[in-house]
Amino acid sequence: MPHRKDHLDTLAVSLLVVCCAFWGFQQILIKFAGREIPPLWQASLRMWGATALLWLWCRGRGVPLFQRDGSLPGGLLVGLLFAAEFVFIYLGLQHTSASRLTVFLYTSPFWVALLLPRFAPAERLRPIQWAGLCLAFGAVAVAFSEAFLHGSMPGQWKGDAMGLAAGLFWGLTTVAIRTTRIATVAAEKSLFYQLGVTAVVTPLLSLALGERWALDYSALAWGSVFLQTAVGAFASYLAWMWMLRHYPATRMATFTFLTPLFALVFGVLLLGEPLTLQLLLALAGVAAGIVLVSRR
Repeated sequence: MPHRKDHLDTLAVSLLVVCCAFWGFQQILIKFAGREIPPLWQASLRMWGATALLWLWCRGRGVPLFQRDGSLPGGLLVGLLFAAEFVFIYLGLQHTSASRLTVFLYTSPFWVALLLPRFAPAERLRPIQWAGLCLAFGAVAVAFSEAFLHGSMPGQWKGDAMGLAAGLFWGLTTVAIRTTRIATVAAEKSLFYQLGVTAVVTPLLSLALGERWALDYSALAWGSVFLQTAVGAFASYLAWMWMLRHYPATRMATFTFLTPLFALVFGVLLLGEPLTLQLLLALAGVAAGIVLVSRR
C-alpha cells in the first residue's frame, strides 16, 4: 500500500491548482474543437491518443500494465464509471447549457464526502469542513447563477439530469479508486484502465448516435484535441491518480470547484467576456471554502 498523508501539503496544493486551471481552460478547447468535431468522436480521438501516450510512458519507465495482480475487476469497474461520466457530460450538453451542466457536475465532491468515509473512516469531514464544502459549491452556483436562471431549453431537464448523473459517476469513480484493488496499483495502471475502457465505449456510442467520423479538420481543431489529449487526459489525469494514492480524496475533491471558476476567468482573459462582481465573489467563496475543508 502507498504511504498516505492525512493532509494536503504544498506539492499537492500546487498540483491541484495547476490541474484545475488546465481543466478550466480545457472547456474553451473543447468548445473550439466542437465547432468541427462531433462530441463523442472528439472524446474518442482524445481517449485513443491519451491511451497511446500512457502506454509509451509506461514502456519507457518500465511500469507493468498487464501483469496479473487481482486489479482487473476493480479496474473494469473504475473504467466503466469514468466512461459513464464523460458520456453523460457530452450527451447532457445537447439538452442543457454548459453553465447549468457545470453546476450539476460539481455536485461530485458531495458524493465523495458522503460515500467514501463509509469505507475509509479517515476521510470523514468534520462539521467545519462540511461548511467549507457547502460554501465552495454555493460560490460556484453564484458564479453561474445568471446563466443558470436565464431562459429554458426544450428538454432541459434531461440535460440537467445527465449533469447530475455525470457528477455522481465522477464521485463513484473516486470512491472506487480508493476502495478497490486499484488503490494498490501504480497510478499509471489505474489511469490505463480508465482511458482504455473509455476509448472502447465512446466510439461505439458515437457510431450508435450516427456521428460523422472524419480527420479533415483545421489546425486549430487538431491543436485543441492535442492539448486535451497530451495535457488533459494524459498528464493532468496521471497527476490526479497519483495524488489519489497519497492524499485525502475528500479534501482533494473540494479543489475541483476551482475548475469552473478558472473557465470563467479564461473566458474573461481570452474571449473578452465581462469580469463581473459575481465572479469575484465566487472566487473568494471558493477560496474560503477550500481553506475550511483543508483545516487539519
